[in-house]
Amino acid sequence: MGLEEDPLSHTEISLSSEYESESETSTGSALPLYTSPLPPLSPLPIDSLPTYLNMSQINFHEVICQQQEQLVAMQVQIQALLVAGGGAAGRMERGMTGSNMGPHVEVAKPAIFNREAGKVGGFVTACRLYLRMKMREVTVEEQVFWILSHVQGRSVDIWKENVMEELEAGEMEYETAEEFLTVLKKEFGGEEEEAVKAAELRKMEQGGKTMEEFVQEFKRAVRGSGYEGRPLVEEFKKGMNGGIMRKLMEAENLPASIEQWYRRAMALERN
Repeated sequence: MGLEEDPLSHTEISLSSEYESESETSTGSALPLYTSPLPPLSPLPIDSLPTYLNMSQINFHEVICQQQEQLVAMQVQIQALLVAGGGAAGRMERGMTGSNMGPHVEVAKPAIFNREAGKVGGFVTACRLYLRMKMREVTVEEQVFWILSHVQGRSVDIWKENVMEELEAGEMEYETAEEFLTVLKKEFGGEEEEAVKAAELRKMEQGGKTMEEFVQEFKRAVRGSGYEGRPLVEEFKKGMNGGIMRKLMEAENLPASIEQWYRRAMALERN
């Protein structure tokens, strides 16, 4: 009886050969088993993408929308904080500069007053405006000293020095800056300023101005001039143009007060 071959022996020999072949390939001592290139991949159409990819795109879009909403909410909060911070800064600056109208409001300071004839009224008006717009939170004493700082000149320096000494010694005290401005106006206004104003009023003429413009200028000149009643009406009649004057005089009922003369003259020119 002859010996039979074990079928497993062929399998072991075959596996051993393949193992040796792979080992040789990995060390570079033999050619690779597969040398033909792989075929190129063609892109898949969008419609053929799996459902889970489309859902990822939708979720990504939702995330972007949520982030945008959060960004808008943060911007609103930042803006509110800036506004609140600006208000606090504005209050701090007003406390330092005495401004009630904010740091960006420009207000002209009064010109230096040196007792020049006819200038005290304009100086007082400019001081009132600046105090109201920029120094309402400043103490009365500081306001008075600020006004005095704009009173300069040899003819007024002695008066200013006297006032400052009285204030510092506590001999004089003003409840409001307006009270001090009234005193200043009486001190340097009086008959001299009235005479200047009266002279300006007598020189006024309408000329090429409209009646409304002339009335406004005439009203400004009247203040402090001492004119009132009938003399004031006569000066107004003298200043207006002849054509309007004749029409007013031809009316059946003449205006009685200066205000009626103003209104009638302006209405007549418009008609």
